[in-house]
Amino acid sequence: MNMLSPHLSERCRELAHPDVFQFSVSVFIVVGILVSYLPQHYKIISRRSSAGLSPMFVLLGTVSGTASIANILTLPESTRDMACCKDIGRFPCTAALLGVTQIGVQWTCFFFIMLLFLIFFPRNAPDNMEEDNSDIPTWKEAILVLAFSLFFFIFALLGSIVFAYPLHDHIRKWANFLGVLASLLAAIQYLPQIYTTWCLQQIGSLSVPMMCIQTPGSFVFASSLAARLGPAGWSTWGLFILTGCLQGCLLTMCLWFMWRDRAQKKTADTNSNPTLAPNRGAQNGGVHEQTPLLSNGSASQES
Repeated sequence: MNMLSPHLSERCRELAHPDVFQFSVSVFIVVGILVSYLPQHYKIISRRSSAGLSPMFVLLGTVSGTASIANILTLPESTRDMACCKDIGRFPCTAALLGVTQIGVQWTCFFFIMLLFLIFFPRNAPDNMEEDNSDIPTWKEAILVLAFSLFFFIFALLGSIVFAYPLHDHIRKWANFLGVLASLLAAIQYLPQIYTTWCLQQIGSLSVPMMCIQTPGSFVFASSLAARLGPAGWSTWGLFILTGCLQGCLLTMCLWFMWRDRAQKKTADTNSNPTLAPNRGAQNGGVHEQTPLLSNGSASQES
């Protein structure tokens, strides 16, 4: 500890005594991020189709996640905390790096969605979608998603290496650039998915349980990162406030479609099964079990 600069040693001393409550909240968030993506993974695999997912949504989400993980890995506050790991215990080091772990888990989970999108991409239009619908993505678009995702990953990796060593004095500008880029892409990310879902008028392979967990979770995640990084880390935690708002809009639309489809199905079942509508006979002039005397009296008067 004596070999460290006064500023860094002060930070390391602070990290050497992690707050148990903050540690528990951070671990809960890591587990929550992982669990929140499992319904989306499961739905694509169980349906064996990624129909309904917008290629631009998948592409921008993957690129945004890559920019976000590169942002927090190059942010001076994060590198400062990582440097303390050699001077503090294993548990304090784990607690100090939970912010990086949170974003890393999120990036990994969304990258897996991108792989599932390609593996289960429907080569032909689904039966319940019009064949001439121009909003249905093509296999070429799916391949471009993979190509651009890998290209940006290499770009972010090489750029981070350059700014970490030869251009170290400008690394904060690079980190802020990645953070702003991640926020902008996250904003754009949900716009094509909202548009695609609205045009198709169905949820498709989107997972509502995932969005129900992630929408409020985004704000909890942002609060955790803000408490850890402070105002200087705005380019990191601001991303999750923005995505939470946009994902909430998409969730509201999906819930509306679910309610509409269930109402239509209930109406169709009622119309196709007369036993589900006991009042129909009375409405059509037939005999109803609640008015037998009235019916018999009418018959007696007629006779």
